Amino acid sequence: MAVLVLIQIPCLNEAGTLGATLDSLGAVEVPDCSIQLLLINDGSTDSTVDVAIAAGVDRVVSHTRNRGLAAAFTTGLDECLRMGADIIVNTDGDGQYPASEIPRLLEPILAGRADMVIGDRRPSEDVRSSWLKRKLQKLGSRTVSWLAGREIPDAVSGFRAMTREAAIKMHVVTGFSYTIETVLQACSKGLAIEFVPITTNTVTRPSRLFRSIPQFVFRSGLTMLRVAFMFRPLAVLMTISAVLAVIGTIPVLRFLIFWMSGDGDGHIQSLVLGGVFLVLAGITSVAGLLADLMAANRRLLEMTLEKVKRMECEASREGLNGYCEEAP
Repeated sequence: MAVLVLIQIPCLNEAGTLGATLDSLGAVEVPDCSIQLLLINDGSTDSTVDVAIAAGVDRVVSHTRNRGLAAAFTTGLDECLRMGADIIVNTDGDGQYPASEIPRLLEPILAGRADMVIGDRRPSEDVRSSWLKRKLQKLGSRTVSWLAGREIPDAVSGFRAMTREAAIKMHVVTGFSYTIETVLQACSKGLAIEFVPITTNTVTRPSRLFRSIPQFVFRSGLTMLRVAFMFRPLAVLMTISAVLAVIGTIPVLRFLIFWMSGDGDGHIQSLVLGGVFLVLAGITSVAGLLADLMAANRRLLEMTLEKVKRMECEASREGLNGYCEEAP
């Protein structure tokens, strides 16, 4: 039986480039695989949907308004699971990612080596980007690698493939972008991730995900912080607590040294300052324990959600046709 590969394309006003992108995707062939195309229309106001239908995509799902890339990606995952996908590929409608790279993206999954495969654009080496952007991307990947506990060469690449089981385990909660969050989730859940070096096409239009590099850095930083607190709250807060404890211990020791030498009266402020930091360290430790308990409860809820998704997958495998509908 052929492996069903669903290629999902989140789109926002991509009528100008979508036709060529869909033509190239439609020509992709992978041995023993059946490939279908799913378009997620994220509230486009141009003829994106008409172009998709004319190109013969298998299914179109639309948001009535623009809800953002993360929401479009999540809608696509849910729809792919309902359509019975064995492997889900995510790409862009602007033609940035060559369709010819898809077989290489699928190979580690088909060989049973990976649950998720990400196209590595080697952004720090891309001379088409500015020096500042290359350095920021390198710094961002190093930060994500530290949070993930393994090397992540291209954390924000949207060109990726995942198994059905990996898709079931993905629960995107941030509203900005899915890329960093899903990578960190996959690492925390013990999924096998592989990176495949890819080439990319030059995109002439500006990004619709962010208006400026500072905004992108700020929102990506918030995403990393949120995910770190979601999946490693005890480690994060205990680290903060340890730092506060060290800061608080230094002035307390300073006071004790002066006090033992008979000169403690003039240095009471060191004792007060140290005491404040030690109290903050204790509060942070308690917060870490409470956050860890909340994280355990979240994991139980995720297990329940994954079981519901599996039941929905089994119940929805029959009767889906290629038509347009509004996403819930």
